[in-house]
Amino acid sequence: MTEDPTISVKFFSAGIAASTADLFTFPLDVAKVRLQIQGEGVVTTAGVSAAKYRGMLGTIRTIAKEEGFFALYNGIVPGLQRQMCFASVRIGLYDTVKGAYSQVFGGETKHHTNVPLRIAAGITTGALAVLCAQPTDVVKVRFQAPGGKSRYNGCFDAYRRIGQSEGVKGLWKGAIPNITRNAIVNAAELVSYDLIKEFILHRNLMHDTLPCHFTAAFCAGFITTCFASPVDVVKTRFMNSGPGIYNGAIDCAVHMYKENGVMAFYKGFVPNYMRLGTWNILTFVLFEQLKRGLTHATRDTKTSGDVMYS
Repeated sequence: MTEDPTISVKFFSAGIAASTADLFTFPLDVAKVRLQIQGEGVVTTAGVSAAKYRGMLGTIRTIAKEEGFFALYNGIVPGLQRQMCFASVRIGLYDTVKGAYSQVFGGETKHHTNVPLRIAAGITTGALAVLCAQPTDVVKVRFQAPGGKSRYNGCFDAYRRIGQSEGVKGLWKGAIPNITRNAIVNAAELVSYDLIKEFILHRNLMHDTLPCHFTAAFCAGFITTCFASPVDVVKTRFMNSGPGIYNGAIDCAVHMYKENGVMAFYKGFVPNYMRLGTWNILTFVLFEQLKRGLTHATRDTKTSGDVMYS
């Protein structure tokens, strides 16, 4: 009989898995941010073309050439801080919240086929995660923008200066679009992964091993990108903007639409998918392996202790 991992094991495994995935995919995230804010007057300098960055690889190449290779990792410290806060909550607590909703509204707690309950669980953990991690997200985006690193003397200086100049609201700037974005992302990502993995296992197409986790994560990444790109672009633009540029996230979205139409909301789609797809694969594969390994290690330690003191 397979022992279910504890909440603490899921929480820790999710944070470590997401942080590890970030180390590998961070340059793609930087490229995505640059493409999303490209053409915004507040961040482009005089004489710089709005089409300075072209495509994922072109953007990475341009950043590395003009700013150095390590510019591709601008914001990695708050990025890792974000994942330890953010992924631990949204991924680590998903199964627990899903089980709680299943008990409250009736039905089985395992292999529950009620999609609305899964979506509700994804929205809940996504929103809670944003409330915990929003300041780290604001600082990460500021560092990833052009010239971002020169604006602050490290991430803790960024927290301090944003708090002093923009108030506490500055550290939670873009919280509403971020909650919206991550509620959508979390629901799309976790529910699609959950359902695809369950579909594969129930039809005996694969065993509950790495190939199954890889396939489910790959598909979930594409589905998530399609749903999340519009709010992700608005979130990035709004969080990177200076005080008074936009009168809220909706005003930011309206300006974007007037400037470039519907396609403005899908800027950076390819690097976003490349980043999110790769991130999904690394995160879910590592998450599954870590929680399984830690559960076995905990069980073996407990068994050894019981034998020793019996």
